[in-house]
Amino acid sequence: MSTRTKRWNGKIDTFTPAYLKNVVEKMTDYGDRVQFALTGTGIGPNYQTINSSDKRMTFDSSNRLVHPGEGEFGVGNVSGIFTLEQIKTVLVGGVVKTSSGTRVTRSSSGATRNTTAAVKAQDLVDAAKYDYFKNNRQTLPPTIGEHSAEITGLMKKGMSAEEAFNDVVKRYF
Repeated sequence: MSTRTKRWNGKIDTFTPAYLKNVVEKMTDYGDRVQFALTGTGIGPNYQTINSSDKRMTFDSSNRLVHPGEGEFGVGNVSGIFTLEQIKTVLVGGVVKTSSGTRVTRSSSGATRNTTAAVKAQDLVDAAKYDYFKNNRQTLPPTIGEHSAEITGLMKKGMSAEEAFNDVVKRYF
């Protein structure tokens, strides 16, 4: 089977650095979250960026703006949602783990899929936030926990845990 017709395996770490750099560029311009179509080429499937208003823009593997095919981002044909920070982590050789991988389980409605993806994204943000706090607790202000929701919000917008904590510390302490 040729690469052009091979279905992507759903593992984000199989993407080339060049492909991921282009995805990061589009995410920076158009939306801080992304989903990948499970159909398409194995080298780089179509993907859609998602902004804070839940507006979606679809790009092909060559990073050109396209209209999504019917059902291309439907239930069972789309990855979970990844944040800009997660894509940057994979780009530098890091691992982004989810409880069931990047592949989305089939469900009877899109709402269930989106809720599951949102829960996974929240879990990843919470884990990164906790790890940073645990590793830097001695240097952080004792009342930093009062700003936990704000730190989470900043991370969901694409900041790393370190950037979010530093931003809050700079503004309040």
